[in-house]
Amino acid sequence: MAERKTLDERQQMSEAERLRHSCAHVLATAILKLWPEAQLAYGPAVEDGYYYDLDLKHRITPDDFPAIEAEMKKITKENLVFEKVTVTREQALSDAKTGRLGALTERPEPSRFKLENIQSIPEGEAITYYKSGDFLDLCAGPHVMRTGNIGAFKLTSVASAYYKGDEKNPQLQRIYGVAFKNRTQLDEWLKMQEEAKRRDHRKLGAEMGLFALDAEYVGPGLALWLPNGTAIIEELETLAKQTEFQAGYVRVKTPHIAREKMYVTSGHLPYYAESMFPPMELKEPGVNAPEAPADRYYLKAMNCPHHHRIFSAQPRSYRDMPLRLAEYGCCYRYEQSGELFGLMRVRSLNMNDSHIYCSPEQFAQEFNAVNEMYLKYFKIFGIEKYVMRFSTHSKEGLGKKYVDHADLWLKTEEMVRRVLKESGINYVEVPNEAAFYGPKIDVQVWSVIGREFTLATNQVDFAVPSRFGLVYRDKDNSDKTPLCIHRAPLGTHERFVGFLIEHYAGNFPLWLAPEQVRVLPITQEQIPYCEEIVKELRGQYVRAAMEFSNDKLQGRIKRAEEAKAHTMLIVGGRDQAANAVSVRVHGKGDLGSKPRAEVIADILAAIRERRA
Repeated sequence: MAERKTLDERQQMSEAERLRHSCAHVLATAILKLWPEAQLAYGPAVEDGYYYDLDLKHRITPDDFPAIEAEMKKITKENLVFEKVTVTREQALSDAKTGRLGALTERPEPSRFKLENIQSIPEGEAITYYKSGDFLDLCAGPHVMRTGNIGAFKLTSVASAYYKGDEKNPQLQRIYGVAFKNRTQLDEWLKMQEEAKRRDHRKLGAEMGLFALDAEYVGPGLALWLPNGTAIIEELETLAKQTEFQAGYVRVKTPHIAREKMYVTSGHLPYYAESMFPPMELKEPGVNAPEAPADRYYLKAMNCPHHHRIFSAQPRSYRDMPLRLAEYGCCYRYEQSGELFGLMRVRSLNMNDSHIYCSPEQFAQEFNAVNEMYLKYFKIFGIEKYVMRFSTHSKEGLGKKYVDHADLWLKTEEMVRRVLKESGINYVEVPNEAAFYGPKIDVQVWSVIGREFTLATNQVDFAVPSRFGLVYRDKDNSDKTPLCIHRAPLGTHERFVGFLIEHYAGNFPLWLAPEQVRVLPITQEQIPYCEEIVKELRGQYVRAAMEFSNDKLQGRIKRAEEAKAHTMLIVGGRDQAANAVSVRVHGKGDLGSKPRAEVIADILAAIRERRA
């Protein structure tokens, strides 16, 4: 479920968000005209569109969409005004009990979800309705002026969703749609969706043999990396390790589990418990007394507490600072089953993680260096559009949602803001979305077809190091608590590979391609020569293989193209006699016959330089 916006956040909603939110009301009205008994829950604007959650005995399917859209068109043609009405809490509760809210008229059954929503509105906050025609809904707005301002819309899908995102609650039907100012924008969006389907990482991942999801035996959201996918993640790890080594990072390794005490100390328990796998309870004979409670261990949901213990494992001095600990750590998070999605939302994730411990004086240089690392990666992967979402705290959340240190919040937020401004990084500031222990930056990137992805997160932590008693001996011989920068420029293997599959449409650059070179002898006479080429390439750690069969050459070329093998080296009698190969590159076609040594040297250089 989309998180409830504050009144201030609602006033900052963009024109597109207002239009989508308004279209959710039009959708709800149309559904009620067809099924007056529908019980409505929530209808927010979301990325690209909107949805409405509802409880209805009739199971809505895409076959119902034409009828619903026809009603929606009638409503937009009526050009109804979105009228805001402020009411007392007593009036709102009365209207919900008579079934009037989220409805076209009073009904025998109370508006049960609206009733609960009213009760969740904080005391003292204004309660408002929005009315359009006969439809009356509990809503804080804002909306466009009239239903006629919604120029073009389309229903896209229907899914199941637990009320308020909690699987203990009733399961509702969720109807998704999109809305735009005009038909041209809708047509452009539809075109992009068709291209996105062609690039879908789940489809291409299966076709290319990159990963598998085995819910029956392994479990939902736990990816199995097949050989081709493993080749990609190992290349990414090599890139990260080389980049981090050059930047002064040191590598560490940590276990996959830890005692409950670790996460209580960090503050993740009990507040993060719903996102962690249930604990394992262990009693060791001869270690635990019979009457003693069992030890509780948790699967690691984050790497930072382990790294904090590595920091504290040895005495630290200002001479050790900054200390940059890096690890591709495997974490486990209990995502709700309805939220799992291919590689993008999983329960096991391998994270390009690091924690930088530094003094306040070192912070600006270290934080800027992290941003520069992002820019380097963007260039390597051809990511041209990005934005850093700088999330800050709110005063109201201190002691509840955020660590209660007002001065440190203001100080660290200003430090981050100054670095972003001085470095010229493209960023936007978003209030009330920080991590509980400090400000954070979510890195948003766009693929070549304009799809937005959350790549990774940077966080500034001024609170948790002190929880673990982390100190270093400063120049004045006093103990100081370090600042900690959490960063993961390549995010997780799962999410980043999912992004790259769609970004490249599976046509990876040579250095990243699962199959870099496929050697194709035209006849049996060229097999020994081709085997020499494969041996030479594999001796240089190039992923090369030879294929020969009784199939015609064109059939074998077609198979290599379908498998997205990056480079084909085709060898006939003339090529062998001249110690040459005929080169064909996936997506580019034939490049002609070239000397073998020249081709191999260019392949090695392209891989070493990570050419696009």
